[in-house]
Amino acid sequence: MTIPPGPRLIAGFWRGRRLVAPVGVETRPTGLRTRQAVFDILAHAPWCELRGARVLDVFAGTGAYGLEALSRGAAGAVFFEAAPAALVALRKNIAACGAAGRVIAGDVLAVPPGEPHDLVFLDPPYGQNLVPQALAALRARAWVTRGAIIVAELGPDDALEVPEVLAERAHGKARVKIFRA
Repeated sequence: MTIPPGPRLIAGFWRGRRLVAPVGVETRPTGLRTRQAVFDILAHAPWCELRGARVLDVFAGTGAYGLEALSRGAAGAVFFEAAPAALVALRKNIAACGAAGRVIAGDVLAVPPGEPHDLVFLDPPYGQNLVPQALAALRARAWVTRGAIIVAELGPDDALEVPEVLAERAHGKARVKIFRA
């Protein structure tokens, strides 16, 4: 099976590197403009430090969010993915970058115990209200530090109420909310 080229990394060590993406509609890679906007916000926000961050890329797909963070100086990343085709692409992308990344294959709602991370990307399938469920599961199993920065990508019909939004953007169908855990 040949996997066509997918998105590319925007900046940092691996700037311009193309990522492979799984064939089919099971995985929806985040658009380049959306990811660029997220990292522009994070890079310039006084409340976020990318360098040295411990990153979770949940519903990772190609791993673009986590790999972009690593490319920009994050200390390490854990990638959660359940879809078999996405896991193949994700592992290829991590290996191609020589990244310090660990992959956990399976349902994030049944996550094993973990170690706390301070930057969390949640990019689930749209329309299933998975962000609050995944965040609750990650918190319950000690994957998220208190005060962690959460970046949630939502579809047009997804609702997410948080006490204080640090930043919010819309790009096409994608809406991004950034807030503290």
